[in-house]
Amino acid sequence: MTNGYRGGVARVVVVGAGLGGLAAAARLAAAGHAVTVLEQAPQVGGKLGWFERDGHGFDTGPSLVTLPQVLEDLFAATGAPLSQVLPLQRLDPAVAYRFADGTTTAVPGHREDVPARLDADLGPGSGAQWAALLTRAEAMWRATEQPFLRSPLAGAATLARLARNTADLRTIAPGRTLRGLGAAHLTDPRLRMLLDRYATYSGSDPRRAPAALLTVPYAEQAFGSWYVPGGLRRLPEAVAARAVERGTVVRTGTAVTEVLVTGGRAAGVRLADGEVLPADVVVCNADATSLYSRLLPPQAPVRRARAALRRVTPSSSGFVLLLALRGRTPGLAHHTVLFPTDYDAEFDALFGGRGRRGPKRPVADPTVYVSAPDDPATRPGADSESWFVLVNAPRHEPGTGVDWTSPGLADRHADQVLATMAARGLDVRDRVRWRVVRTPADLERETASPGGSIYGTSSNGARAAFLRPANASPVPGLFLAGGSAHPGGGLPLVTLSAEIVAGLIGPA
Repeated sequence: MTNGYRGGVARVVVVGAGLGGLAAAARLAAAGHAVTVLEQAPQVGGKLGWFERDGHGFDTGPSLVTLPQVLEDLFAATGAPLSQVLPLQRLDPAVAYRFADGTTTAVPGHREDVPARLDADLGPGSGAQWAALLTRAEAMWRATEQPFLRSPLAGAATLARLARNTADLRTIAPGRTLRGLGAAHLTDPRLRMLLDRYATYSGSDPRRAPAALLTVPYAEQAFGSWYVPGGLRRLPEAVAARAVERGTVVRTGTAVTEVLVTGGRAAGVRLADGEVLPADVVVCNADATSLYSRLLPPQAPVRRARAALRRVTPSSSGFVLLLALRGRTPGLAHHTVLFPTDYDAEFDALFGGRGRRGPKRPVADPTVYVSAPDDPATRPGADSESWFVLVNAPRHEPGTGVDWTSPGLADRHADQVLATMAARGLDVRDRVRWRVVRTPADLERETASPGGSIYGTSSNGARAAFLRPANASPVPGLFLAGGSAHPGGGLPLVTLSAEIVAGLIGPA
């Protein structure tokens, strides 16, 4: 281990109290280290935010938990089991879909029930095709879970490890895209649309994202989709509480302006007020681009890491409406997705065309994602609803792309999203008590994620996953956790990044 710490009890500073940083803190404190977490916001959670007004409450980030075993492992490794701390509710159906041609389907919460439902809603044979593709996805999962998702990234060496087993390499299909795999196995364009959607889980374009993203629907359907009653914001709060139980100090409202490097290794951090916190180990849960471009001194030996970030496509962002609604919607699922007629036009708008040609722009006819938990904690009374509405959006890039602070743009786009929902059979415009609009510029300001990228870098390109920043930085004593680092974005992968980092640092 070239970048680990093997000197007894380490003074560890964790920059950022997102789930990855908090999980790393809990593991490292449980391993005997002296840990301090520094968070610029007034509360923990990072992108797992919460907004409340007039009795309406909204998760403003992720809306479901997948791979709950990862969280169970975290809590088991640090104290009382998850079941004693935080209840999880399995969603069934996991998600309801509405297509532009008027057809609908709702994917059951258990994998074995999915084929029959697809056959009934989309036509005979649909279920068999989807089941066959998930069988392929299961093989991909088994080939990649341990050597890739649960192990440190070693650049091309990681791919080389996978390549030693040629059967595994064929299964992963490193030269194929998610779109290409769907086209080869799914004849119904609606099924192909369902598959393409999983590229957006990493802010990516299915026409360029690797076929290995097929593991995302597999994990969701094999291990279930779950909700935390009271809102997913309870998850980082529970992990923070566990970290504090193990001795971690959590300081909110504390911005870090520099990671200090002395004698060629990380030596601590400097805060916005000038205070210096010495450390033996620094774990950065901030965006990797911010770390390498802004927080490290210019002379830090990270030239290759900076160059790698320049070679990848940043992930897309999101445009959000928080809707406080009067009345109830009969038959509404926890999650509903409203698909457009032309899905490719959406990806062209997000990434500037298939070959990154043309301007990035707000999506004219977007896919609309509605999260509407049937949870009393999210609404002021039985005759009301709180909806989190998300559409994919290009990053905030004033001067070179979309400037989301342009006067009137946010409200015009919000009106367009509501009109799109109405056109697809979900018109709530006359039920809106109030709405809050959150743009990529807001996300950038609140989370310090450049441009409001939700996942740091996208998975666009066959080698994108292997260009993602490694958990062990080139600077000894400096480690990366969170969605912008290996193995990627999303709650389970962020939590796995913390497990990898804790393993690299080792026990006291």
